[in-house]
Amino acid sequence: MKSRNLEITRIEIHKLDVPLLAPFTIASSRLDHVYNVAVQITLADGAVGWGETPTLPPVTAEDQATALAALTREAARLAGRAAGEWRRIAAELLERIPDFPSVRAGIEMAVMDALARSCGTPLFRFFGGFQNRLSTDITIPICTADDAEALARRYRGEAFEILKVKIGLDRSDDIARLLAIKRGHPGCRLILDANAGYTAEEILILLRELRQAGIEPNLLEQPVAREDWDGLGKLAREAGVPVAADESCRTPEDALRIVTHRLAQVINIKLVKCGVVQALDIAAIARAGGLDLMIGGMVETRLAMGFSAHFAAGLGGFQWIDLDTPMLLADDPVEGGCKPAGPHYLLDPETVGHGGYLRKL
Repeated sequence: MKSRNLEITRIEIHKLDVPLLAPFTIASSRLDHVYNVAVQITLADGAVGWGETPTLPPVTAEDQATALAALTREAARLAGRAAGEWRRIAAELLERIPDFPSVRAGIEMAVMDALARSCGTPLFRFFGGFQNRLSTDITIPICTADDAEALARRYRGEAFEILKVKIGLDRSDDIARLLAIKRGHPGCRLILDANAGYTAEEILILLRELRQAGIEPNLLEQPVAREDWDGLGKLAREAGVPVAADESCRTPEDALRIVTHRLAQVINIKLVKCGVVQALDIAAIARAGGLDLMIGGMVETRLAMGFSAHFAAGLGGFQWIDLDTPMLLADDPVEGGCKPAGPHYLLDPETVGHGGYLRKL
């Protein structure tokens, strides 16, 4: 018999519109303002859980209007369900809305957060309690070399050791930007994220030119198009730099393909690409196949970033942490929860769930 205290009694959907500090440009899009959606779920015992559905078309299938409509439809089906049945709920969501992973993720986050709060435990313990500290990189978008150098100097002063640099539009501009970043932060480790903007041959030329300039990246993230499996595998074998699959890994089936054919050395898990339950499956496949793990996100507030921090800390074994987007926002609409201090996330063992909630409703 299911506990009535865990029954979902109320589901509320809120627009989550936040400006960015500066335009965020990647190979596939430019963003000046976040138009996400927050999901609020209340249980019969009064516990309230929060999730977030980021929308970043064309990176996500959903824009805000599509997400709001889908969330409203799914909310009507959730009333009376038991939060403890989160795996069953996730399976039903996957069956009904397979093409809306960001919507599924927002609901799953809110259900699990509500359950953890009802149980009086922090989410990182809900996911296994491996650790409660993480250190993130921070991202420099596609911008001028001068702006990139200034950002690198600033982040050096804030104790960031790893800089993730967006590339993928113009190789010469990318090299100029990376040289400027190394001037601003000579000791930094570099993640190069092309967001599927290059071919394998273009990346090999870029790497050769960077090495001639004395720059050796530490990780190459999604260098080629999502379904360019041959190109991805070629770089995993020949680049001389670990390759992380991001856009190429959206499902457990993708992860199995990457592991089986050795198409990358790292898998970047983003909850909004697949939902929380499928993210657990992807992590298990990657670990079984001997691949390293990375945790990332879209452009999200501390609702989703906080959940992802608890997810990665609880599971443990994530070698690469990319949870910086709350630092890129001009406003923080979230109260409570974990808030990074410089590059460091410290998850409070006295906080239940992920602890965050919207400041303005």
